[in-house]
Amino acid sequence: MLRDDLRTLWTEPRPPDPPARVRRDWALLAAGLAGVVLEATLRENVVWRPVAVVLAAWLCLLPLWRRTRPLAMVTLAFGSMVLLPVASLVTAPPEPVGLYTGMIVLVLVYALPRWGSGREIVLGGAVILAAGALCSVTDESPVFENVVGIVFLLLPGVVGAAVRFRVTARERQLEQVRSREREQLARELHDTVAHHVSAMVIIAQAGRVLAGTDPSAAVEALEGVEEEGARTLEEMRAMVAALRDRGVGAELAPPAGVADLERLVRTPGGRLRVDLGLDGELDALPPAVDAAVYRIVQESVTNALRHAVDATELVVRVAAERHTVRVSVRDNGRRTGRGRDGYGLTGLRERATLLGGTLRAGPGTDRGWHVDAELPRARSESGVHSRPRR
Repeated sequence: MLRDDLRTLWTEPRPPDPPARVRRDWALLAAGLAGVVLEATLRENVVWRPVAVVLAAWLCLLPLWRRTRPLAMVTLAFGSMVLLPVASLVTAPPEPVGLYTGMIVLVLVYALPRWGSGREIVLGGAVILAAGALCSVTDESPVFENVVGIVFLLLPGVVGAAVRFRVTARERQLEQVRSREREQLARELHDTVAHHVSAMVIIAQAGRVLAGTDPSAAVEALEGVEEEGARTLEEMRAMVAALRDRGVGAELAPPAGVADLERLVRTPGGRLRVDLGLDGELDALPPAVDAAVYRIVQESVTNALRHAVDATELVVRVAAERHTVRVSVRDNGRRTGRGRDGYGLTGLRERATLLGGTLRAGPGTDRGWHVDAELPRARSESGVHSRPRR
């Protein structure tokens, strides 16, 4: 088991897309160089002052590459720091060599498990331990103090590993939410496609029966099959884009849609007054869009009931335009400084993206929380052959 754990650690990849540099990196560099200047100017017992200043400035520069090259930066930093204790063994200076600003290497210790691969973590950890052990050997401090110093040196690495674990766990949860949303969307689309195919079969059977006695009725039946087929192909394209896992069973219960919003907002729990407004032609929406509108309103109402502080009203607007459907949900709760953009809204964003739309959520200008979504009524770029006009 231990061998398997070590093999897993060794093959662990780096976190994806680490940022090269951000604004706080330059702030850290400026603070480090300022500390070097102040310490070199005000501290009187600095041994080998030019060498100590150059080394400290070098250590302040290395964190700029700590995310993209964590192992190389750790090796350069601790390799440089080891040179001074080794040189002090020969010259025996009266005071320790180096500036206290060199403690900036703790940032590199944090970055190694946070941004490095498993191989880099193992090799970099060995370099850090070797450098710490060598400095302890050349130091005349008691053994207990040296042990405490090594523990203090490794502590940022433990923090970096904890942060990486937390971020990875959250990303895994978000991916599970997205997968569940895609699975649910695929089930809803499966039901829609099954309905259309059943209608096509019935119309085709009716056309075959009438072909001998009423040719015009047979032609109309064929036109109906064509129309249902075009509609089915469009829904099928969306299903293929959303479907993730094979072997997922389909629930044949029809998904809720815009027609169910009145029932949804009538029973929110009594604490909030819900003002529902429906505008435009909402009866002929594609089933996937119809279900997505309901899910957006449902999740927004649930979030408002759970998290809206001192809210008394929830305004829900669904407007159908020629090519899009717009959904807006806004409450008048008090802003608390904490967002409500949890896993539910993450799943709805995934659903909106799969349908070719967008969803935005955030605090209002003065009060409350706003959710705004825009969904296309149909995918005009789907490549489905529409029924020709006669």
